[in-house]
Amino acid sequence: MRRPVIGFVCDVTAVSGHPAHLVVEKYISAVAAGANAQAILLPGRLSDIDGNPLPQSVDYAEILELVDGIFLPGSPSNVAPALYGRPPEDQVLPADPNRDALSIGLIRAAFEAGVPMLGVCRGCQEMNVAFGGTLHPKLHEVSTGELDHRYQKDLPIPEQYAPVHQVALEPGGVFSGWVGGDTSWRVNSLHEQGVDRLAPGLVVEARAPDGVVEAFRHPGAKTFTTAIQWHPEWRFGEDNLSSAIFREFGAAARARMEIRRAR
Repeated sequence: MRRPVIGFVCDVTAVSGHPAHLVVEKYISAVAAGANAQAILLPGRLSDIDGNPLPQSVDYAEILELVDGIFLPGSPSNVAPALYGRPPEDQVLPADPNRDALSIGLIRAAFEAGVPMLGVCRGCQEMNVAFGGTLHPKLHEVSTGELDHRYQKDLPIPEQYAPVHQVALEPGGVFSGWVGGDTSWRVNSLHEQGVDRLAPGLVVEARAPDGVVEAFRHPGAKTFTTAIQWHPEWRFGEDNLSSAIFREFGAAARARMEIRRAR
């Protein structure tokens, strides 16, 4: 059976001193198994050997003709603050302007074209910015209470990704419906930045105890357009909500695939 094709937005980072376009495997594996989909990698903005951006290296229309869905993964890098109206000095390093140059415009183009989208962590933040929202560059400086959303660097990776706090699922919302009406769920937390002002048109599906938006969707979209601040890809098969997120993303991508095949 033919599988839908999911385009993964790449980070652009140095490998052995050379720019490389890459995606961490855990995201690809979760989409391959959880959404039953085939992955292709979408390079960020390209540069010449001297580091100068190449003109027209990103063509959104061409990309969207190739894929049945877009996945925006997490990343160590942070969205450029200029993209949401803050001064350059608010940039929290590392930055990735070549990913920014692809992702923000691609989100808008995919929305207009009716291509399913799923964003995780940085991808969640990119989606909010692309739709007109803003971010807290340093969430821990404004978050109330004792909750610190950042990951603990000194812990082994499995412990970093372990569930650490509850989120409140919107009663009657889509996420709550996926887990039999439950309105509370335990999730991991590995982010320094987060949603400040939610973009117009988006609706919240989950919030942390301190009020931070942990998941949202776009009910005005033609198809699945959803973002999660935590990391559902980690051991997704052991968590009912995570499994549902990838299952529903895959279903939307398959529907898109059938439309493309019927042309």
